[in-house]
Amino acid sequence: QVQVVESGGGSVQAGGSLRLLCTASGSIRKIEVMGWFRRVSGKKRDLVAQINSDGATRYADSVKGRFTISRDNAKNTVYLQMNSLKAEDTDIYYCNVGEFSGNYWGQGTQVTVSS
Repeated sequence: QVQVVESGGGSVQAGGSLRLLCTASGSIRKIEVMGWFRRVSGKKRDLVAQINSDGATRYADSVKGRFTISRDNAKNTVYLQMNSLKAEDTDIYYCNVGEFSGNYWGQGTQVTVSS
């Protein structure tokens, strides 16, 4: 089993910055991909940013140029630097870890941006 724990959420004014962290632990063989999702509407979680083991990244159009994803493979940790935050970025952000044994989610961390 793999445990996923997020941290770094909080409240900030529009234009501000936050940095999210997510660490995977447990029975880890190889983490292929790490990413951040948020639940914009309904029950579907939308991709915010994703990074593969080779460093390739992918971003939602709405966050390109404002958010940066990075990872430390030695620490099984992924970071999401969020700059120029907007009110519409308010949501619960979930970390997703794609490991050899399966796909794992964290419990989520709240990000609130006030305008």
